[in-house]
Amino acid sequence: MEKTIFEITKMDCPAEENLIRMKLDGISSIANLDFDIPNRKLTVFHSGEIDLIEKSIIELNLGGKKVSTEKSSKRDFKENANQKKLLWTVLVINFTFFIIEMTTGLVSKSMGLVADSLDMLMDSFVYGISLFAVGGTVKKKKRIAKIAGYFQIVLATIGFIEVLRRFFAVKDLPDFSTMIIVSIFALIANGICLYLLQKSKSKEEAHIKASMIFTSNDVIINFGVIIAGVLVNWLNSNKPDLIIGTIVFILVVQGAMRILKLSK
Repeated sequence: MEKTIFEITKMDCPAEENLIRMKLDGISSIANLDFDIPNRKLTVFHSGEIDLIEKSIIELNLGGKKVSTEKSSKRDFKENANQKKLLWTVLVINFTFFIIEMTTGLVSKSMGLVADSLDMLMDSFVYGISLFAVGGTVKKKKRIAKIAGYFQIVLATIGFIEVLRRFFAVKDLPDFSTMIIVSIFALIANGICLYLLQKSKSKEEAHIKASMIFTSNDVIINFGVIIAGVLVNWLNSNKPDLIIGTIVFILVVQGAMRILKLSK
């Protein structure tokens, strides 16, 4: 058994991880893939030549390059059942708050909450693709990714149109108190997710590391919506809500494009 380490400069979230997994799926010489997303490293445990693996990684245009190859005595690559349970927990929390934020966002007329709900949905899609694809076919995984990506783009586009409509034609203020209260609860939920993920950090599992990055970003967005709610009340204007909504919609589209890469 050999161990080859790749540096992949553009790998910074679970979408790239899944992209690489699908690209390398079917190469029989690969025994295991160990992702270190924070450090943008991939360790491939394999037998035989590395040429096909290296060629496949370079073709993804993610800035991949081989760092080193050495012998490895590792043979045990059992999947961690606790990791799957943890990711299921994170997925359920994200999807639950997608429903809560979408509902309260529409009722309170807050585009910030609506946009944040789509960000929660995007996270759910990414975790779902990783979990549902275990043991599944590449074709099935690509089909799920394509549906998820286009669905996110459609929702974000509708959101952009609504932001423009409210910017030019609708001057009603969103309910700032709902924005702040719901975002605080979403922040607490993401904090719980981050705590649970950090508890597993010592296991150095790739999906856990990736999930921590996503959840940390969600915490930042939650703070953004809270600040926007404060500014709506202070300035007596809907502009802060529309601005944060636009920013998050852009992030959602970027995430959707990454997910669509998985379907190619």
